[in-house]
Amino acid sequence: MTLKPMLKMIGLIAGMALIAGITAARPPLAEVELVREGIITAGIAYEIGDKCGPIDARMLRGYAFLNSLKTHAQSLGYSDAEIEAYVGDRAEKRRLEAIARERLAAMGAVAGEPETYCALGRAEIAAGSQIGQLLR
Repeated sequence: MTLKPMLKMIGLIAGMALIAGITAARPPLAEVELVREGIITAGIAYEIGDKCGPIDARMLRGYAFLNSLKTHAQSLGYSDAEIEAYVGDRAEKRRLEAIARERLAAMGAVAGEPETYCALGRAEIAAGSQIGQLLR
């Protein structure tokens, strides 16, 4: 093997090792706070819109918000396949939905009482919170 192909091979191996090191250093996507909390926030807004007739989730704004979470994950080095695997994980989805419902209850929403969801939604809209920005 001549020197030039050998240097290319060494560069390729070094690059692969660097990528493997970066990949190994990343936490699971479920541990990325901005992404996890963003999904929970979107879930809370959706649940309010679903349970309170006069309030709707802003679907286009919601899609844009979720897309910003995906862009953030990509900026951290997560691949589309890793992001899709996280989003498609049914156990993780159930876990995040449970967290969202616990937070809704802590915020005053009571299952079977739509007005409690409406009051919460109106308060979030008035406060201009991230949840409120996803509602109308």
